[in-house]
Amino acid sequence: MSKISFIVILCSITFSVQLFAQSESATDWQMPRTEHGHPDLQGIWLFGSRTPLQRPTRLGAKQTYTEQDVIDLESAMREAMVRQDADLDPGRGAPEQGARIGQEADDTFLAHFRRPELIRVHGEFRTSVILDPPDGRIPLREGFQDFGAKRRAAGLGNTDGPEGQPLSGRCLIFGAALPSLTPMMMNPNMQIVQTKDYVMVMTEMIHDARIIRLDSEHFSHNIPSWMGDSVGHWEGDTLVVHSKNFRPEQSSPRSISLSEDFEVLERYTLVSDNEIHYSFTVTDEQAYASPFTGERTITRNAPEEQIYEYACHEGNYSLSIILAGARRLDAGEH
Repeated sequence: MSKISFIVILCSITFSVQLFAQSESATDWQMPRTEHGHPDLQGIWLFGSRTPLQRPTRLGAKQTYTEQDVIDLESAMREAMVRQDADLDPGRGAPEQGARIGQEADDTFLAHFRRPELIRVHGEFRTSVILDPPDGRIPLREGFQDFGAKRRAAGLGNTDGPEGQPLSGRCLIFGAALPSLTPMMMNPNMQIVQTKDYVMVMTEMIHDARIIRLDSEHFSHNIPSWMGDSVGHWEGDTLVVHSKNFRPEQSSPRSISLSEDFEVLERYTLVSDNEIHYSFTVTDEQAYASPFTGERTITRNAPEEQIYEYACHEGNYSLSIILAGARRLDAGEH
């Protein structure tokens, strides 16, 4: 039997076991609660996913996968990981002159942080995190310019100063305005801690901590801050969080673009000991023609899968090297 055939069989068995486990799940589950009577969301959770934020355009209005689709997709994921692990040909030629040298080795390594499996949401395998609009796409407003686009329009390049570099490269923040909005491929872990008056959500990259004030009002000063100003309240057993006043630099054309009018409404509902149903609605009249809504399942990590210190690159040496190299190029040095 070939390795690929074995992977296909293993994928089918895994899928069948998942279905059996779900059918055998207890119906008398009781919500764990804190000493204050609220649902206990505390712990370390995984928000990474193989389900993309936006639906591939080729899928059109197809919102869910069939069970056979899932078997085929997860098999392809495992096959890709086998190919990534294969030894490179030592006799391969050098790249062509002028060819782009990327981070293929790093990307191959990072891809292993995403489990080769799709996760159900309300019993369905979704084709995208975004549920509304029906096409599963972000309704970006035509002609919108975010922070980076405005810099480029003013004639500033990405090496004309530290502000032109990605926030992750500056070790400030990683991913979307709220990391959990997108299915990150690297270290997609977060920790939730609760008290009577606060909920803290910390993501592993780049050790970003959101302090959500419960039964409170937004700050009156409206000063933009990293990941915004977040207030929350309980609606029954669902934690509802509203965030606004984000810094416009947090716009990311690779994930979610935004302006200073960006707002997010999140809902966290514990549906089992190991699953949180998470949904969000994004509103930004400058950036989007209409609001958009997404939902996903966040899963509890195994006890050994803890959050570790994420130190980025200590001293931020890379940034100074990038800018110094650009200045040498400006001076005609090669």
